[in-house]
Amino acid sequence: MAATIDNSNAVQATKKKHLGIPEAIFVEDVDSFMKQPGNETADAVLRKLDEQYQKYKYMELNLSQKKLRLKSQIPQIKQTLEILRHMQKKKETTDPMETHFLLADNVYCKASVPPTDKVCLWLGANVMLEYDIDDAQALLEKNLSTASRNLESLEEDLDFLRDQFTTTEVNMARVYNWDVKRRSKDNLLKSVDKS
Repeated sequence: MAATIDNSNAVQATKKKHLGIPEAIFVEDVDSFMKQPGNETADAVLRKLDEQYQKYKYMELNLSQKKLRLKSQIPQIKQTLEILRHMQKKKETTDPMETHFLLADNVYCKASVPPTDKVCLWLGANVMLEYDIDDAQALLEKNLSTASRNLESLEEDLDFLRDQFTTTEVNMARVYNWDVKRRSKDNLLKSVDKS
C-alpha cells in the first residue's frame, strides 16, 4: 500500500513539473486507435497529430527564449553581487573607489565613488530603487537562486518537450504506415475482384 502511494506521488510530482505541456500518448495499436471516435480517416488523424506537433514547436520556441533570457540574466546578477561585495569591503575605508561605468554601448566614463552604504538597483520597467547594501545583496541573492531554479525547471521542461516531439513523430509515422498498408490491401483486393 505504501509503495502505491509513493508511486502515485511520484507520478503527480512529474505531472506537476510539466504542467501546461500536454503529454503525447504513444499509439501502440494503430488499428484500435483508428477505430476510436474522431479518428475516421488517416488524413484527419495525421492533421491532428501535426497540429499537436506544431503546438509543441511553439512551446519549445517560447521556452527557448525564456532560457536565453535567464542565461543572460544570471551572469548580470552575479556581476552585480560581486560589485556589491566589493563596495561592502570599501565602505569601511575613507578612500573613494575608482571605477568605470557604462554610459552607452561601448562608451564608459571614469568615476570616483565615495564610500557609501546605499546603492540603487534597476528593477525593470524603468524602475530604480535605493537599497542598503545588505538589503540589495539579500535581494540579488534571492533573485539569483530563483533564476537558477527557473533555469533548471526550463531545462527539464525542454527535455520533456523533446520526448513529446519524438512520441508525436513516431505516432505520425505509425499512422501513415498503417494507412499505406491499408491502401495497398484495398488496391490488392480491388485488383483481385476485377480479375
